[in-house]
Amino acid sequence: PHSTTISSSLHHHPNHPTTTAPDPVLRIHNSKTTSFLHHRQPATTITNETKNPPQEYENDHHHHRDSEDKPKTPPHILPPQEKQNILEMSLVTKRGPQFPGSIYANSLPSLQSVIQTQNEDDEDDEEVMIRRALDIRRKVTAEVFKAAMKKGKFGITYSTNLVNRLPDFIDHVMIEAAALKRSPEFKDSTFNLRAKLVIDHSNVVPLIRWLKHNNLSYPKIAKLICMSKGNLDSIRRLVEWLKTVYVKGEFLGATLLKSGDDILHRSLEELDEIVDYLESNGVRRDWIGFVISRCPRLLSYSMEEVKTRVYFYLNMGMNENDFGTMVFDYPGVLGYFTLEEMNQKVNYLKEFGLSTEDVGKLLAFRPQLMGCSIEERWKPLVKYLYYLGISRDGMRRMLTIKPMIFCFNFEATIAPKVQFFRDIGVREDAIGNMLVKFPPLLTYSLHKKIRPVVIYLMTKAGVTEKDIGKVIALGPELLGCNIAKTLEVNVKYFLSLGIRVRQLGEMIGDFPKLLRYKVDLLYPKYQYLRRTMVRPLQDVIEFPRFFSYSLEERIIPRHKIMVENRVNFKLRYMLACTDEEFNQRVADKVERRRRFESGRMDDAVSDSQMAEGTLGKTASSSLSS
Repeated sequence: PHSTTISSSLHHHPNHPTTTAPDPVLRIHNSKTTSFLHHRQPATTITNETKNPPQEYENDHHHHRDSEDKPKTPPHILPPQEKQNILEMSLVTKRGPQFPGSIYANSLPSLQSVIQTQNEDDEDDEEVMIRRALDIRRKVTAEVFKAAMKKGKFGITYSTNLVNRLPDFIDHVMIEAAALKRSPEFKDSTFNLRAKLVIDHSNVVPLIRWLKHNNLSYPKIAKLICMSKGNLDSIRRLVEWLKTVYVKGEFLGATLLKSGDDILHRSLEELDEIVDYLESNGVRRDWIGFVISRCPRLLSYSMEEVKTRVYFYLNMGMNENDFGTMVFDYPGVLGYFTLEEMNQKVNYLKEFGLSTEDVGKLLAFRPQLMGCSIEERWKPLVKYLYYLGISRDGMRRMLTIKPMIFCFNFEATIAPKVQFFRDIGVREDAIGNMLVKFPPLLTYSLHKKIRPVVIYLMTKAGVTEKDIGKVIALGPELLGCNIAKTLEVNVKYFLSLGIRVRQLGEMIGDFPKLLRYKVDLLYPKYQYLRRTMVRPLQDVIEFPRFFSYSLEERIIPRHKIMVENRVNFKLRYMLACTDEEFNQRVADKVERRRRFESGRMDDAVSDSQMAEGTLGKTASSSLSS
């Protein structure tokens, strides 16, 4: 057997304070424990200790007597890793099981003796030790917090993820627990007990459960707890207030986190004042929750700031209803931008020739314009539209009819559509006119709306590749029609009349709007044409615009005039003119007929007179003979 020097748990008990290193106790070990010590201790230490064990045993009592007479020499300087082990042993929350006879593989002196024997002049080393001690205290506090979470029936993974995001609150608990030691009541209590008391007294675990029940994720819960700076009651108080203004549970976390760092420290009276003011200016009470959840920054403004922002829009001629609906449609219009940015955007819109009231109406209808950047969105778009030949008046028309166009990224949304129109044969000078004529065209999807309609017109409606560009340029509204519900229904109806596909394509080329009418309006006109007017189908093929005129206000009245005056016109001359022009045409036709008829009567009279004279001469000659 070999003898080695080890430290007994009786001399290294965690609750037994020692100011000096305990005397080593000699023990005889078998081969298993010796190999264990060889594995755990440096080889040189084991070798020196096991060379002459009897000598050490014999000198043990003599050494002990000398140590009483002579001042103790400081132990050897420990390496940094060993010092850290001693520190962790002294501060760690849970230590390994200890019992009489248990051992530590390394004979470690106490923390106090180690600190005293180090170089006291080395302040950096002492600062490092203090920092390590604080880190270990944080770990201890985190473990206590996890234990409290486990007691509150939270899972290990959830507790670990949450605690890892609570460094500020862990420090708060650690400081409060250290401060409790000054109290006589907790003077002799352990740090773990004091930390547990701080956590229990703060009611943080029930608060976490309540916030989780309100659909807040653990990152948001952790950030809220850190924002509270220890005043956890302010979180519950503000969440309850947000519920009273109809903020939904799924938006509570985002609303709290985006309302500013000081939102938990604002009084509820200030927040109620803001809500009441918005309600008095047209924002309905049941809209407030939606507005706040989409623009939480609004709660961080003072009452004066909120009034200034509201007056900015009301001074542009908006009434309360327009202002309320504008804020509901786009809550960010009230809180996301500085007053300087808002003024710059309004002044830029006025450059299109709009008045202040027009800009107010425009923003009330499309408040998302306020969220667009002048430099990044509007100026590049204006330059591109100018390149297409669109004047300022045309841009103003596009802005007033479809303001959403000025919210688009023209490179990703508008330019590909314009290139597609070029590819199908729309002339360059017609593209700008087409966009001004029908601005909603730019809001349609190229691949889901525009391209499928073009393909349908060429494959099912008989429009040739030569005419498709003209059809789209003259009737861009066709691209907004639903294929199944409008185009296909009309195509089937015209084909059912006996019109061939090629003829239908020519009709659409002459009048692209033909496919946009409802069959319920087309059927009565066609019946009147065929049965009452007794016109052939070819008349409709030659003049498809016939279906664009009102049956009651134009077709029937003009047909009656024609019947009364016994005149007849082609459909083009019958309908494609004003009432004055039509009446003049009828009068001219009647006059020509009268002249024609009077000319025939004159010829008939002269013929009869000539016939009578011939007969008289014949009769006279017969009598004389």
